[in-house]
Amino acid sequence: MERRGPAVEPKEIKHEDDFNVSITWGDDRRCRYHAAALRRACPCAQCVDEWTGERVLKAGSISDNIEIRDISLVGRYALNFRWSDGHETGIYSFRYLRELCEPQDAESGDQQS
Repeated sequence: MERRGPAVEPKEIKHEDDFNVSITWGDDRRCRYHAAALRRACPCAQCVDEWTGERVLKAGSISDNIEIRDISLVGRYALNFRWSDGHETGIYSFRYLRELCEPQDAESGDQQS
């Protein structure tokens, strides 16, 4: 995936409700993210071993009912989420969020190309 350009530049970020956020990218692709899936994919050092890259966060430890309490921009390259479990250290780059979206094509019809 390219590092810059419309595919990794959001046009709109919408906090739909406590459980979902959607991003419309510069290439008009719309991706919808569920809170539990995003929390389980947290890229922070508490959730992913910095040296090995191995995910240390156990997916089963995250409730399907976890909520997004707040979303903030990090510079012009990422989002930070504040979760209902108190976690808030993950920085989700726009590139990472777009990569998380790519497998959604096969899973559902939410996305638009």
